[in-house]
Amino acid sequence: MLWILLGLLAALGLALVPYFSFAPRIGANPGGARLERILASTNQVEGKFQNVVETNMDMPIGTMLGVLWEFAKGGDGREPKDTIPTMDFNASAWAAVPDSALAICWFGHSSLLIKVDGITFLTDPVFGERASTFSFAGPKRFNYQQHMRVDLLPQVDVVLLSHDHYDHLDHETVLKLKDKRFIAPIGVGAHLEHWGVPADSITEKDWWESIRLGPVKLTLAPSRHFSGRGMTNRFSTLWGSWVIEGQRKKVYFGADSGYSPTFKEVGDRFGPFDLALLECGAYNERWSSIHMMPEETAQAAVDVKAKVLMPIHWGKFSLAMHAWKEPIERVSAKAAELGVTLLTPRIGRIVNGPDLSLSERWWDEVR
Repeated sequence: MLWILLGLLAALGLALVPYFSFAPRIGANPGGARLERILASTNQVEGKFQNVVETNMDMPIGTMLGVLWEFAKGGDGREPKDTIPTMDFNASAWAAVPDSALAICWFGHSSLLIKVDGITFLTDPVFGERASTFSFAGPKRFNYQQHMRVDLLPQVDVVLLSHDHYDHLDHETVLKLKDKRFIAPIGVGAHLEHWGVPADSITEKDWWESIRLGPVKLTLAPSRHFSGRGMTNRFSTLWGSWVIEGQRKKVYFGADSGYSPTFKEVGDRFGPFDLALLECGAYNERWSSIHMMPEETAQAAVDVKAKVLMPIHWGKFSLAMHAWKEPIERVSAKAAELGVTLLTPRIGRIVNGPDLSLSERWWDEVR
């Protein structure tokens, strides 16, 4: 049976070569001046970026096949049976947020609006139906009362990207945001240009590099993860997290990461943070080096010196074998144990402050 499965996988791989070579949603590999800058980075070896902490990405073929089988057969509780209740986004209310305030609005997974000192950031916007290599197959978003769309957005000043994986960089969504300014880790701009974003609208940063946008300072910090959208381009673009420093408020957008000493370094260099947005979902012991377990998420909030933790990267896609509610339940328990203040607003709700009175266990309403 193993040899049959291996043969089928090999045949499938050969069939997919043309798709990965020509399908627009795959994106493009860095070249020209962008590749030269990558090769000049101290964070790469022979054009491949490296994690700060040694991270073994190898998975034995037997383990890989077992994981694929578990994904294929599904499991109870991995997706909600009910429609997830959301708030209709109020663009007028967002526009009315004072420049002196911090405001956030979460749209599920890692897509958020963040307003600091009057500047609106849109992080990792994935508004398409699937977080997948394919438009017709792969992880499909959960049913929401209202899914966010580009035409419902307020004025966005910057689209802020963390890396190029499909659940963070969506071809369909970028096509509708081509007139915006993008800031991303080195190399990610190759995909954006391939999709029609003008080169002069793209800014790329290496780890620990900063850029100022009026009163706000952005710094790309390392995360423990990886990149790649094709069959052979893993590690060819950089990944990372973002420190957002305003005049009065500071936010840490942690994006995707396994637990790492970098969290403490970020806390020592930039903390305390008024709010930390840290991943909580799509985890498994077999790949815990690149996706934190929920208990580690709570500890990471302590490490970065966060006054408030808001768990993200959950509640929209089933990207692992755990139940869809498990991440928030586990991180809530560990946060209480560690004395970490948790913010859990309903999807689509605008939160100023952050105003902890707007936290609610909305997932208890959903089967």
